[in-house]
Amino acid sequence: MTEGNVVRFKFKTKKIELLYTEEKNAHKYPDVVDKFFDIMSVIEAAESEQDLYALKGLRFEKLSGIRGKERQRSLRLNNQWRLIVVIEKDDQGKYILIIDIVDYH
Repeated sequence: MTEGNVVRFKFKTKKIELLYTEEKNAHKYPDVVDKFFDIMSVIEAAESEQDLYALKGLRFEKLSGIRGKERQRSLRLNNQWRLIVVIEKDDQGKYILIIDIVDYH
């Protein structure tokens, strides 16, 4: 996520990576798999994290409590489900670490 570059992302767990690459266990996320792929497309197309904040419908926001202490952010999949991410940094710059899809109710 360095300036002028497309946002990079990685997956924290094989479970979410397999959902993304093979749609494995998509049935465990009722009504949100299509939205998950929509948001992943937005992340891929973004040039910076500011692009994610600019899309108000995503509700890209820092979380509070324990998740906040872990620097986690969420992107809204629907009224019930959220994609949890963390912005990390390595020798190539910033990237989004995709943590999980969680039921927020």
